[in-house]
Amino acid sequence: MAFDGNWKVERSENYDKFMEKMGVNILKRKLAARDNLKLTITQEGNTFTVKESSTFRNIEVVFELGVAFNYNLADGTELSGTWTLEGNKLIGKFKRTDNGKELNTVREIIGGELVQVSCKIYSCFPKAKMTTYQ
Repeated sequence: MAFDGNWKVERSENYDKFMEKMGVNILKRKLAARDNLKLTITQEGNTFTVKESSTFRNIEVVFELGVAFNYNLADGTELSGTWTLEGNKLIGKFKRTDNGKELNTVREIIGGELVQVSCKIYSCFPKAKMTTYQ
């Protein structure tokens, strides 16, 4: 499938400002800037497996398209929501369970890169581009 592969963050734009708007404190924002995130994504039908490897944790998340699930960010923030597939785009719609703030994410493959844009309500800040690695 299109998203299958090993991906690592090559660059992020406006990530700190985005996290600030999401209510993440400055210490956690500074740590997140040095996260060194790598993803391994596999898809079988409507089920995705995402293995996250970073400076701070290694986890595996399995989700089915359109089915709600809970997910914890590296800083411990709990989110609840769903991923759906709309054309070539993986659309994530989540809410923080502690303060109800919305987090919407779009992932798509553009020019061989996995591009992720995350938005809080109507403001889109960060754009992360990930390239494949072996």
